[in-house]
Amino acid sequence: QAHLVESGGGLVEAGGSLRLSCVSSLRGFLTATVAWIRQAPGKEREFVAWISYSGEDTFYGDSVKGRFTISRDNAKSTVYLQMNSLEVDDTGVYYCGLHKVKFRIPHNFYSSSDFGSWGQGTQVTVSS
Repeated sequence: QAHLVESGGGLVEAGGSLRLSCVSSLRGFLTATVAWIRQAPGKEREFVAWISYSGEDTFYGDSVKGRFTISRDNAKSTVYLQMNSLEVDDTGVYYCGLHKVKFRIPHNFYSSSDFGSWGQGTQVTVSS
């Protein structure tokens, strides 16, 4: 049974936009910082963004800064990733995950070992 379900991926032309959703059925969602990462074929997983449990704090990877926006609606147990000005290099499978320690805010860094409960991912393909 999946606890985090990502959706919203698809095929888009470079310069276009997509909005990804991450819906959680986990009790700990409301107290967890949530992260998005991505993985392109043949490459290692790359950090994209995280948002604190309250939504007040966010942090982005350098490659997406200024183009992507992370947000959350705790009433809907959902985190969003608005992706604008998409580039071919944004292609990959996008995953969301929860910080393992409730109420913990990483404060301007990301460590993969701090997050878990990753979903199955949603494919984003950007064509040139």
